[in-house]
Amino acid sequence: MYLFKHEKESKLKEIKEIKFKLEKDIQRISENNLEKIFNLKFVQTEFQLHNFRIDTLAFDESSKSFVIIEFKKDKNFSVIDQGYAYLSLMLNNKADFILEYNESLQKNLKREDVDWSQSKVIFVSPTFTDYQKESINFKDLPIELWEVKYFSNEIISFIPIRATSATESIKTISRKNRTLDKVIEEIKVYVESDHLDKTTDEIKELYNKFKLAIQNINDSITIRPTKLYIGFVTNKKNVCDLLLSKSFIKVWINLKKGQLDDPKKLTKDVSSIGHWGNGDYEIRINNDENLEYIISLIKESYLRLFKTINT
Repeated sequence: MYLFKHEKESKLKEIKEIKFKLEKDIQRISENNLEKIFNLKFVQTEFQLHNFRIDTLAFDESSKSFVIIEFKKDKNFSVIDQGYAYLSLMLNNKADFILEYNESLQKNLKREDVDWSQSKVIFVSPTFTDYQKESINFKDLPIELWEVKYFSNEIISFIPIRATSATESIKTISRKNRTLDKVIEEIKVYVESDHLDKTTDEIKELYNKFKLAIQNINDSITIRPTKLYIGFVTNKKNVCDLLLSKSFIKVWINLKKGQLDDPKKLTKDVSSIGHWGNGDYEIRINNDENLEYIISLIKESYLRLFKTINT
């Protein structure tokens, strides 16, 4: 990849990549901007447990789960082996993770408040080998790879490495690795079909119409299925969330009470009651009669979120 700065008279000045001197430099930048980059809450740095040292321990408040982040400057490590070793450590020492969270954040998180099945590991490195990138091509792998690069104009990029052909399940190789097999029993990475398989053809068709319309708001919006709903996400932030039942779809728009302009009054205020999705506005739909109007409401969430990200 070549980057240039457009200067006067249509001249281009090359923007060169600068190598990180230390892993700690990557870790410090990431930890200081954890919420902005990954939408995660920082818990602890250099968390030591038994013979393991976790670079960064974080918590995903949207899925109520712990996230382990490891920073690498070199390429000599196994994504699968190390990732599942960390996950195994977590699942076998849940009380220690709860204690660290409560002591670091002065909270009272309880074991039953955590969805351990949504735990994951993130590896952050300036570069990954083709073999490492290929190793994440499973549809249900609780491991993410992020490439970080630093440039001469003080720009830093964080780019997630997407699986290219994620159709196989990690379970197909679990018999070769006892640690991996044990983790698979408790951790589940949810995919879109987990939700679609539980509903009717009519609701599937309705969902696909709304899915296409939501993603047409901006190319950066992707789907992130969770245990309870399908999130529509940009820059790790949920724009809206959809829950599919057999007879309707619930939509939660990620705006706080008072932020949404809804002249038709289609949304329900759920700010003072318990609900699964992000945001204080809920809509229940069973047809596409108000599709364009509802998409305009969701676009309000995207535009406000985009503005927040860039300020």
